[in-house]
Amino acid sequence: MTTQTAQSARSAPAPAPRGRRVPIARFGPLVALVVFAVLPYCGLKLPGIFDSAVNAPGTLQLLALCLVFGALAMGYDLLFGRTGMLSFGHALYFAAGVYGTDMLVTKAGYGLWTAILLAVVGTATLAALLGAIALRTGGIAFAMVTLAFAQVAAITIGRDPGGATGGEEGLPMDTSKVPDFLVGVSNTVNLYWLALAALVVTVLVVHAIADSPSGRVLAAIRDDERRVGVLGLDPYRYKLFAFTVSGGLAGLAGAMYALLIGGATPHIAASDQTLTLLVMVVLGGPGTRWGPLIGGFLFTYLDYRLVALGNSDAVEGLPGILRGPLSQPLFILGTVFILAVYFFPGGLAGLRTRLGPLARWIPERRT
Repeated sequence: MTTQTAQSARSAPAPAPRGRRVPIARFGPLVALVVFAVLPYCGLKLPGIFDSAVNAPGTLQLLALCLVFGALAMGYDLLFGRTGMLSFGHALYFAAGVYGTDMLVTKAGYGLWTAILLAVVGTATLAALLGAIALRTGGIAFAMVTLAFAQVAAITIGRDPGGATGGEEGLPMDTSKVPDFLVGVSNTVNLYWLALAALVVTVLVVHAIADSPSGRVLAAIRDDERRVGVLGLDPYRYKLFAFTVSGGLAGLAGAMYALLIGGATPHIAASDQTLTLLVMVVLGGPGTRWGPLIGGFLFTYLDYRLVALGNSDAVEGLPGILRGPLSQPLFILGTVFILAVYFFPGGLAGLRTRLGPLARWIPERRT
């Protein structure tokens, strides 16, 4: 009887595999990349969200700017969220990328790709030099030193030394050195894809660092720098590495921005540009995998769309007590930021844990 039972057990069909859960986080980024890559082929109209079709030049221009600032926020988070360094001067490196690319093309006569490469390398080198000085301090002193460097750069740009920066008028880019497929409204789609490519590069660099042993050291510095020193590691060297990479990524975003707007304007070097970056990161969730990108994208979209809302007939027809605040984009953005911080302290990335398993798992799939 025992032998028959064993034979029956061996000949019985294997039990059906249990339901398997597939995490959204595994395939979500790839799906999102494909969706953004094919958006220029989508003629869908979304009233209230965009003024024109998704693949219209104006909409693609806005989406490209959102991608650029999403990349910029993600690069800044390598410094702030992942290493714990609060810099008030990150706009300096963004401006260096913008003006560096523009001046190399317009003033020095370099080709676009050479100018972008030199601008990114030059920005990373500048970040390494200034970081080597600023990182000799810590805490609020570090924040003030970085702010001082940024203020010097902003004043220099405004004074237009030797006619290099264009001063308060800015510096339009000489399009004769730019490839034809990137010039003109009809080629906005190519600029959009170029901005998407820059975002992908930024994501790959940041995630590669975060997942490496160096990334774990950076996280340890953020949590307890003294303990890292006790373990025999040099926190200064790792922080300088993060500062340099973050500056170089800001330079790349600046090069894309210069292409999108066709030149450089002095407001990008202002100190409030760094504060805007800080808001983007906090809104999305500092130190998270995708939070800064989401925060930068959403903030930029709201910033541009709320300007149109403030000038719309709907707002103009409201009573004065409502028309005044609603016509000011910064008032609405500030309100949104306060509500987001109050209800979601971990940023928008914290929604995943607050909503529970429904936000992390696709319903069970039977195989």
